[in-house]
Parts: sequence; structure tokens; C-alpha cells
Amino acid sequence: MGSHKKPIHRIVATGLLLVAACAAASAAGTGQSQWVRIGADGKLAYKTTPAGDRIMDFSYAGYHGGGVALPDLPVARTVRPSGQADDSDVIQAGIDEVARLPLRNGFRGAVLLAPGTFRCSRTITIAASGVVLRGSGSAGAEVSTIQLTGAPHVGIAVRLARGAGVEGVNPPSGERLASQVGSGSRRAQTTIVDSYVPSGARSFQVASAAGLAAGDTVLVERPVTEAWIRFMQMDDLVRDGRRQTWIRPGTRIAAERTIAAVSGNTVTLEVPVSDSYDAKYVSPGATLVKIDPVPRVSECGVEHLRVECPPQAFNHTQPHFQALRIVGQDCWSRDVVMDETMNSVAVTGKRITLERLTVNRRAKHQGSSKPAEFAPVGTQVLLDRCAVNADNVWFSATGSGGAGPIVLLNCTFHGNGRAESHQRWSTGILYDNCRAPEGGIELRNRGSMGSGHGWTMGFGVVWNCTAGEYIVQDPPGTVNWLIGSTGTNRLAPRPFGSAPPLPAGIVDSPGEAVAPQSLYLAQLAERLGLGALKNVGYESPDRLEGR
Repeated sequence: MGSHKKPIHRIVATGLLLVAACAAASAAGTGQSQWVRIGADGKLAYKTTPAGDRIMDFSYAGYHGGGVALPDLPVARTVRPSGQADDSDVIQAGIDEVARLPLRNGFRGAVLLAPGTFRCSRTITIAASGVVLRGSGSAGAEVSTIQLTGAPHVGIAVRLARGAGVEGVNPPSGERLASQVGSGSRRAQTTIVDSYVPSGARSFQVASAAGLAAGDTVLVERPVTEAWIRFMQMDDLVRDGRRQTWIRPGTRIAAERTIAAVSGNTVTLEVPVSDSYDAKYVSPGATLVKIDPVPRVSECGVEHLRVECPPQAFNHTQPHFQALRIVGQDCWSRDVVMDETMNSVAVTGKRITLERLTVNRRAKHQGSSKPAEFAPVGTQVLLDRCAVNADNVWFSATGSGGAGPIVLLNCTFHGNGRAESHQRWSTGILYDNCRAPEGGIELRNRGSMGSGHGWTMGFGVVWNCTAGEYIVQDPPGTVNWLIGSTGTNRLAPRPFGSAPPLPAGIVDSPGEAVAPQSLYLAQLAERLGLGALKNVGYESPDRLEGR
């Protein structure tokens, strides 16, 4: 976290940053960003901060690290509505039957739900790798609907499970991953000796690379120190006269990565780091820890179906129906419509794609604390062409201590809610061609909200988006970017504080979309070629139609 100055466009007299009003962000980008532009050689050129931070390569987000087509597994078992009061057992039996099949190239097969309505009073769980739950369609005459009944519960869970029940273990991410990877799984540890590792870097020097090799799973760990907390100005949070804790000193925030190469004491990662590591504030130093691979289910999917539940016009602190939970690696969900669920979709793990998922809520949530309809808590997570239609919700919200890349691509949010980074220092999110015309997108300091959420996001990017409002702020020694986007960036103080508004993030090409139209797709094409774009349903970085 180095200190550096950034060019900021401000209109302090009005308290607003006008990011424009004329050019639609959905139009092909004609402007140029100084932070990522197409160079004379046709390749992407990146500007760095004086400390060396840059917009990271987000193209590693998604199934198998991006650019890989979602598989279409053959049907191994077909389940039809029973006509009884509860279809939970018949669906679960079909999944369990397929889960007992042998793995072939990582897959077992798909459980196909025939058209019709399946009433389910219990969570349907996929607890073995290589199993897909597939409906006959999410709309029209051939729709397969899972109708949630009985006591509130999660509709579908993809996760490891203990025994034959639905109670699952939950290998976490970020801060929680670091705290729960015990000494028995830690195989080697070394200190990063570079005085500063910038966000977006893939290589750095360590004290000793002994015991490290390409293919190893590692954690890049930040020790949370009192010096860093003071530098981030998070040591004075108070709410209702009581001190609030942002992140406890001694906590470790981890980014899960894989080693690509080791040369001497230089380690190169497959995926860049999303945070920066400044030796002045992470004494005795950030660490690289070799760990056993985190146990997760893999190659599991939920697709082509509908989930519905009774209207839930109450606060999310009460028991409520939720649609989908994925705790896995190289998993996906596509073409799923969710009606009236709350806190609808949450993913934890690594290399996960959510494609064309839609949440519809007519029953208005009650209370100032809001549910998150999408909660991308893992790393290398891609939300592509997803949508929320609801008021008084977080369209999407990150968790605590998460490490990107997390990408929301070509998503549409209708209602008065916000897509936001929610709490306690996550890094590396990209909103790419997202639309929230009645709502907003926020990368901000939430101060004492939620018992001390404080600074929520660093090194986040809003690229060629359209929103009614943004709050994109500038954490100390860090960067958040608002580029090529249409809407008003509002200056705001820290909540529950009377201080002046906090500094705005970097605003580049306000109101004029920039080229390439999609940063994620351009980065993906440069890394893997145009075939990778076709694998994920796009023709070029500048053609986002077919939504």
C-alpha cells in the first residue's frame, strides 16, 4: 500500500462528480482510457500508479479460469414430478444414484428434471463431483420448476456433505480460508521479501523457494497489523458510542493461488494478486504458504430450471427461502430463474461461472439492512448476463477479505438497490458493462455500518457501465477506478461521521464509453484468443449484443 497521487475530476461545489449524461455505455466504446488502452501494436497497454499498481488481468475469472465452454453432460437419470406433496426425496435419490457412478474425465452425468412442478420441502444437495442438476427449461411450456415449500431453506446446495444428509462443510475463502487452513495442511511457508508487491503482479521474490514447485496450491497471506489499520484510518470506528472493529489485528487475509513457475527465489503465480503488499504495513512481511489443495466438489452444475417460493415481504434476518449455494471449484450455474427468493445466490470457492441467472422479487424486502441477491465470495468468479429485478436489496455484495478476480459482466439490475462491495477489505472486482439505471454501484467506505464494515474494496474497476448513481472512493494507498461510465459519482462522507466527503476514486473518460467495450473480454482474447470468447458466448470484445 504505497501512497501516491492520482488525477481526480471533482466538482466539489455541488458535492457531485458528474460522470456524465450523454453517451450510453452500451454503445461501442470510442474513447480511450489512460489506464487500459489498445496500443499501437494492437495489444492492451496498462498505466501504473507510481507505486506500480495496475488494473489486474481479470480474464482468469470463471469456469476453469476463463474462456472454457461450460460442458453439456449426458443425461444419466430422469426424474418426473411425483404428484405427491413433496418431491425432495425423489430428486435427491436421482442425484445420489448418479453420484455413485464412476468418474470419467471428472464427470458422472446429469439428472434431468422433466417438465412440471416439483414441490420441495428440503434442500436438494449435490455432494459429489461431476454431477449436474438440469431442468427442461427455465420458461415456456417445457419449464421445470422447483417450488420451495415447508420451513424456509436453501433450494439447491452444491457442496461437500457429511454422511448422506444435507448438512455440509463449507471450505471458505479470503480471511476465513486463512484462519481455517490448519497447521496440518500447511506444507511450507516463506516470507515475501520485496518491499512492495503491486496489485496486478504475478511474480515476486521470497526468502526461500525451497519446497515450492509449479502446480502447488498456495496462499498469499496479508497479516493484518495495527500499523495498517491506522494507515487505512480504520482505528476510530464508533457507532452508538461503542467502538467498532474493522479487522482484528493478527488476522490473516489470504488469496488462494497456484504457482506457475519457480526460478531461484522468484515465484510466479498463474493468476495475479488483487491486493498490494507494502512491507511498511505488513511487518514482519506478507507470506507465501504452500497448502494441501482445498477439498471441494468440482465439475458440478445447476441449469435450465426455475426456483420459486412464497412471497417474502419481511426482513432477511428472519428465516427465509434461498435459491442456490455453491461451494466448489470449476462449477457453474446457467439459465436459472428465481422468483421471490431472498439472499438468492451465494458462491464460495474457486473458478465458478454464473451465466444468465435472474432473480425476480415483487414482495418488497422490509428494513434498512438488505439481502444480497448475488454474493460472489470466492475467487475467480464470473457473473455473466445475470439480472436482478427488485427493490431494497443489494443486487450483488462481496464478503470480508475476499481476493479477486471477481467479474460482473453484462449484468442488468432494475430497482432502487445497489451492487456494492459490502465489508472489510476485499480486492479486485470488475463491473464490466453493467446496468443499474434506477440504482447504483458502490466501491466505498461503509464506516461503522454493519458493526464496522469500513473500507470494503480496493483495486476495483467500474468499466463502461450505466447507473443512476455511483459511490466510487479512494482508500489510502490504493485505487478504485470509474472508467467510461455514465451516471453520477456522488461524493460521500464516511457513514455516521461528520467529516468532509471522502476522496473520489480515479474517474477516467466520464460519460464516454472507452475501447475496448468489454475489458474482461479483451483481456480474455489477448490471453487465450478469440476462440475463448466464442466458448463463453461472445464474438468479440466490442460485441455484447445477444443479451
